Amino acid sequence: MSFFLQNIFLNPIFVFYLKIEQKQLNMRTIALMFGGKSPEHDISIRSARNIYGAIDKNSFDVILLGVGRSGKWYEVQVADFEAEGFEIDEKGAALSLIPGVETGQLCYLSDGTALPKIDAVFLIIHGPNGEDGTIQGLLSQLNLPFTGPGTMASAIAMDKDVCKRLFLQAGLLSANAMVFQRHEMDSIDYAVVCNKLGSPVFIKPANMGSSVGVSKATNAEEFAKAVALAFRFDTKIIIEEMLTGRELECAVLGNEMPEASGVGEVVIMKGFYDYESKYLTDAAKTIIPAENISESALVKIQMIARQAYQVLGCEGMARVDMFLSAEEDVYINEINTLPGFTSISMYPKLWEAEGIAYTKLIEILIDLAIARKQREDSLQRSR
Repeated sequence: MSFFLQNIFLNPIFVFYLKIEQKQLNMRTIALMFGGKSPEHDISIRSARNIYGAIDKNSFDVILLGVGRSGKWYEVQVADFEAEGFEIDEKGAALSLIPGVETGQLCYLSDGTALPKIDAVFLIIHGPNGEDGTIQGLLSQLNLPFTGPGTMASAIAMDKDVCKRLFLQAGLLSANAMVFQRHEMDSIDYAVVCNKLGSPVFIKPANMGSSVGVSKATNAEEFAKAVALAFRFDTKIIIEEMLTGRELECAVLGNEMPEASGVGEVVIMKGFYDYESKYLTDAAKTIIPAENISESALVKIQMIARQAYQVLGCEGMARVDMFLSAEEDVYINEINTLPGFTSISMYPKLWEAEGIAYTKLIEILIDLAIARKQREDSLQRSR
């Protein structure tokens, strides 16, 4: 049994979970929310299909809540959801939202009939308009518990620029970088950037996930194309120096007292870890657990992952991506507050390696969402 499993039950979040499990639970209704307006729409659907296939149907009734590319909300039928070529905007019953009520927050647009009472929302919309605090704020207004961090932490974690500033202020290491706004696009000088950051450099939209819009540039021509591409996805971009080291990922789980998993490694066979190598080609592979990591380095990585999580005020879950140098310095690359749940995604695989099966992980995340909502509801809201 791993050190993690020997100590896992000392943590309050797991004590809470065990108490819940010991009770005879009534069936709970979960809204599985996926899709969204971001370029990660398709990845979100893939994550949602995996979650739907794994969730315990004896414990949960599942409402499929799809957000189309247009931003409209729909209840989706299982047969449509599982069909090849499924598009949210083409299938499903359109919904309207009613904030400020205890139940009946989601209604059919056609006749105003309310959906069943929802106990929690399993939120798996990646990227902008889903992972950046916008949906989290709306779900809070709808008085619904949801998985993953809250509004503030989600918004901060999505912005690579703001995130990096907070990490550095907390004494955590991160790559040197320069930040530019879209109105500065024509004045960004490759030579000036390289003089400060060296070459090559990585160019990224400040607010995006799944490596969408990320490029590596080694000359002025590549740099100009990369800057233009990044600005297609955001009005702010971040340009970072290239770090040399092993690319590692650590999963974090919990509310007030989070736990960190073991470490996985991304091994790049060709190029760098962009969208294509993550989802479309075999240019990268993942190794769980990462090999030849010293015990001291592992403890350091887990400590830094938890610290990064708490610096941003995260709860529920997040995946912390890092670089480990030859000297065992740990540099934070970024933090992903709604990590993928596809068949190849690192987050659930890291917990599976620690003995927490995919189905059990889903239940823990739902219970954490409900526990956080109960804690927030206990606060005094009037003078």
